Amino acid sequence: MNDDPAAVARDYVDAFNRSDADGMAACFAEQGTILDGMAPHLWHGPNAARDWYRDVLEEGEHVGAGGYHVTLGEPRHNQVTGDSAYVVLPAEMRFEVGGRPIRQTAANHIFAMRRENGAWRISAWAWAKGQAG
Repeated sequence: MNDDPAAVARDYVDAFNRSDADGMAACFAEQGTILDGMAPHLWHGPNAARDWYRDVLEEGEHVGAGGYHVTLGEPRHNQVTGDSAYVVLPAEMRFEVGGRPIRQTAANHIFAMRRENGAWRISAWAWAKGQAG
């Protein structure tokens, strides 16, 4: 893991883009939390990343969505205070629904992090939706 919290956020998104649930989970603190626009909207605990990803795939299957890919921009915030960090990255997500390409722009991926055993881990993340088109 990297000493830059924004790099850990990028590691998490890279794992998502590879469909690597274990890689996503490796970026998380033991008691991580996810807040997302998809129901049930909140995942918490040692399996939050894996549970959220399982639900993404189930929801995608239900609505005919897939091919998810997130691209992150340069940090809007990358503030470190002791063993805590707050990172906000502009984001774009591309995916398909029923074979139709969707591009969600002007989103933000927001992370709260803690340094645990010398490495940054995601304590929580939230996705603030942008505009779909």
